[in-house]
Amino acid sequence: MTESSRVEDETGGAASPGSWRARITGMDCGSCALTIADGLRKIAGVRAVAVDFTTETLEISGEITREQVEQRLKLLGYGLAPQLTPEAAMARAAAARSADRFFAFLLADTQQRLALAAALAILATTLLAALTPGSAASALKTLSLAAAVGLVGAPIFIKGLRALLFSRRVTIDLLMMLAALGALVIGEAGEAATVVLLFTFGEGLERFSAARARDSLRSLMSLQPQTATLLVRHAAAAHQDPDHDDHDHDHDHDDHDHGAAPHEHTKVVPATQLIAGDVILVKPGERIAADGTVRSGESSVNQAAVTGESIPVVRRAGDAVLAGTVNAEGALEVEVSRPVLDSTVSRIARLVEQAQAQRSPAEAFIDRFARWYTPAVVALAILVVAVPVLGWGGQLINSADGTRGWLYRGLALLIIACPCALVISIPVTVVSSLTRLARLGVLVKGGEQLDRLAEVRTIAFDKTGTLTHGRPSVTAVQARGCDHEPLARSPCDGCDDVIALAASVERSSEHPIAHAIMESARLRGLTHRYPPAAAIVAAAGRGVTGQLLGSAVAVGTEALMSARGAVMGATEFMQFTLSRRTVMLVARDSSVVGAIGVEDTVRDETPSVLAALHRAVPGLHTAMLTGDNERVARDVAHRIGQVDEVRAGLMPADKLAAIEQLRRDHGPVAMVGDGINDAPALARADVGIAMGGAGSAQAMETADVVLMQDDLKRLPAALSIARRNRVIIKQNIALSLGLKLAFLALAVPGFATLWLAVVADVGATVLVTLNGMRMLRAE
Repeated sequence: MTESSRVEDETGGAASPGSWRARITGMDCGSCALTIADGLRKIAGVRAVAVDFTTETLEISGEITREQVEQRLKLLGYGLAPQLTPEAAMARAAAARSADRFFAFLLADTQQRLALAAALAILATTLLAALTPGSAASALKTLSLAAAVGLVGAPIFIKGLRALLFSRRVTIDLLMMLAALGALVIGEAGEAATVVLLFTFGEGLERFSAARARDSLRSLMSLQPQTATLLVRHAAAAHQDPDHDDHDHDHDHDDHDHGAAPHEHTKVVPATQLIAGDVILVKPGERIAADGTVRSGESSVNQAAVTGESIPVVRRAGDAVLAGTVNAEGALEVEVSRPVLDSTVSRIARLVEQAQAQRSPAEAFIDRFARWYTPAVVALAILVVAVPVLGWGGQLINSADGTRGWLYRGLALLIIACPCALVISIPVTVVSSLTRLARLGVLVKGGEQLDRLAEVRTIAFDKTGTLTHGRPSVTAVQARGCDHEPLARSPCDGCDDVIALAASVERSSEHPIAHAIMESARLRGLTHRYPPAAAIVAAAGRGVTGQLLGSAVAVGTEALMSARGAVMGATEFMQFTLSRRTVMLVARDSSVVGAIGVEDTVRDETPSVLAALHRAVPGLHTAMLTGDNERVARDVAHRIGQVDEVRAGLMPADKLAAIEQLRRDHGPVAMVGDGINDAPALARADVGIAMGGAGSAQAMETADVVLMQDDLKRLPAALSIARRNRVIIKQNIALSLGLKLAFLALAVPGFATLWLAVVADVGATVLVTLNGMRMLRAE
């Protein structure tokens, strides 16, 4: 299903024809998702179905209506969540805290309350039977046990039977009830009731654990305030509210003078009603309601919730601010730049949820394994009963001396036939890892990308803007014939003319070097010495050319000069080009008239980040890829340290070839760049990592991994969490399979009880869930 065909039903979107997305209610474990998917696939007209337990989402395409899906889900014992308006969806996210109290969570469920009442009744009748010997008390105890199996187990049995009829799946619900009914038949009423009650409480515990994992994601959306304080400007003569048509809601007026001068009043509005151009007031201590630009005021803003940066940053007039960040000590007036539902924090939450719904290859394999695992264990249980009894006359029913018959052993095997723990072992870990990374300011697009990140053995860095600040400045200028030191501020008419010529062709360029040249021209007062050049042509990786007052002007590398035949006077600048600066030659027609030296400073955190990466991934190979010349590149690498390989003078196509070579020589490659200029290289690498995602929607969409801050500080943590995620997944698979095999070894000889089988099954699911959720606190 393409991204454009997805529809957020829970936020009130209208489903596109034949494909839509919604939230499912009532799922208890990972096997429920398989049951629902199989049941929906059997409806005529369905083309594709994807159900994700961890996010409770359904994606379905085909000639099918919502009513058909809702009816089939009801037959299976599940439901569709109601469609929500944007305001209601945000309110639900903000209120997603029910999982904080376990007993309150359980008591909110009718089935759990019934099970608790049955358990108390059994306890009371058992005590009564112990204190009052006699047939009446014993009969009352037996009745309470049978009633518990019937009343608590009936919904479980019905749900399992429906799954068998409509999905053609043997589920844990059906297996548990068959085991409980079998225990009743052979006179083990206590075991039967214990199986039903433990299973019910265990299902509640599984739902509680899954809810906590889901709420960790929904807490990202709860960062978005539900309301905002809108500033409304009144005209001097007529006090009309120009925004009433756009913001139809009640408001409170601040005290203000209704005199002749224009004035403003405030009104509290739902944040979802804000539009671009609105101005909001953010008081000290409040969360900023929308992405925007500070119009007036100055204050520290804590951006940790969005970018992962724990140190507040000062924001003043003209600075950008992000929704969900916290204003500190001063009031700010912020002009909204985009609607709330398109804010950075909203995009992060949507992308993380989409990432969590994507299935990694390992999850797909586990799902295929689970589809034959249950039938295989059920077949084994039948053989365990049939072969000894029919083959050599083994004992079918438990004997009076306590020896367990083969039927009892077969019933115990039925209970461990459910693959719930195995199915959930991977997604709960991936969900927790992705959510933790998002909280740290690292957005990973899915489980597959997270797995590839764990495999990385080589990291290639773009130099400009990644390892360095990307804001170069002109530090030297030399005109042809000048004999002074080539310092940037040396007073020289010839050097001024070189800067002015370069500025005429670089004026419309967005390249960092172009910005440095324009800034130098501005400082020298040369911005308007020449008009803007015409017929601008950018030569990728080499420079730019244009036409100025009948002459051809070129600014760029020696290769560009040679290609244009501009070689006259070039030898004068040979010594200049041997400095550590990046040198742009400036030519007019066939003569090189000057050279401009530009330097970029290494980011403060770069050396420590590369050292941390080498510690996090033993044997990691690091490379720097740049279009700059070899001399400058090696100088930067020397200042950084920990750079194993430098590849300089690369054109964009050369970077793609370099990545292929690095992959052949050292293994899977991650490419780190800005997500815009380096998009082809990011796409070619095994993992593309873009920086500065908080300010770039394009970076958030193009890369596999997005560092929300404009620096590398979180990159070592991202690699460490990805590698630890893989370790936890292996632990969970080993734990779930190990417990099943251990119980199988105990059940066949008759050492295992039915209640112990339930504890093993539910316990394995809870253990792998809790183990996976450890990633929520990973560093």
